[in-house]
Amino acid sequence: MLTKRQLIEYCLTFPCAYEDYPFDEDSAAAQAWAVLRHRSNRKAFAFIFERGGDVNINLKCDPMYADFLRGIYPGVIPAYHMNKVHWNTVRMDGTIPDEEIFMWIGQSYDLIKPKSRKIKNTA
Repeated sequence: MLTKRQLIEYCLTFPCAYEDYPFDEDSAAAQAWAVLRHRSNRKAFAFIFERGGDVNINLKCDPMYADFLRGIYPGVIPAYHMNKVHWNTVRMDGTIPDEEIFMWIGQSYDLIKPKSRKIKNTA
């Protein structure tokens, strides 16, 4: 099972990724939710938090694939406090291989990273 810190450290291996704690310092959620974002557009690709005794990570996902994963893994559910079409919550309960979770983090990152612009050739 991956820990909260292990998930954060893995997310930080992506280019321009940074760790954020955007909630009010005085709230209980202030340090409970770690948000991993892309530096250039500030879009989030992972929300890591503890709930119900488990570490959880919310990840952006293609809607059809999100639904597919929910049907395969009991530890993948519609995202807690997020758009349930585009986001999944993945529970770190030991039922999902770490490699799968790492792959989903990469897919989430790819969905939010800035799109490269093609330069038109005017010659």
